[in-house]
Amino acid sequence: MKRIFIALKVEAGETLLKMISSLKSGLSKDIIKWTSPDNIHITLAFLGDTEEKMIKAISSMLKEKCNGTGRFELILNGSGIFRNLSDPRIIWTGIEPSEKLMHLNEIIMNGLKELNIKLEERPFNPHLTIGRIKHLNDKQTLKALIEQYQNSEIQIIPVTEVILYESILLQSGPVYKPIARFNLE
Repeated sequence: MKRIFIALKVEAGETLLKMISSLKSGLSKDIIKWTSPDNIHITLAFLGDTEEKMIKAISSMLKEKCNGTGRFELILNGSGIFRNLSDPRIIWTGIEPSEKLMHLNEIIMNGLKELNIKLEERPFNPHLTIGRIKHLNDKQTLKALIEQYQNSEIQIIPVTEVILYESILLQSGPVYKPIARFNLE
């Protein structure tokens, strides 16, 4: 059994790193689990604990479905929070709507359904998780920082492959280990 997910790797550029640094320093008195720049990704599907034989089937499906879909670019744009300001849980960076991303997600989800894998019912909402809020002292500071980046184009991301990751939970934080990579060409 491995805890797995399917994602797109994001190499954090200068503007994204500056934004994260600004959020960290502005919210330094709060308890927030910040995402390591090495772990930044766009989750396409979280599958959780999965048996080895199913991982092989998922890999075969991803190889078949991803091949030939073509490379594309995404634009990181803006920032926000999940839940709401009165109960903030996640600080995120948004992604401009992309037909190619939605199509890639759809073919992967359909492939998972063909394998009879139970998936979350909520709609795909592509984003980068920057931090998970554990305890927040000052919601107004969070609001001001989020508004500062709300309408900013942050970075262009080249999308060339889909990665099947294993998520290993450690005391120091999660480690995301690539199991297999699937080229989009």
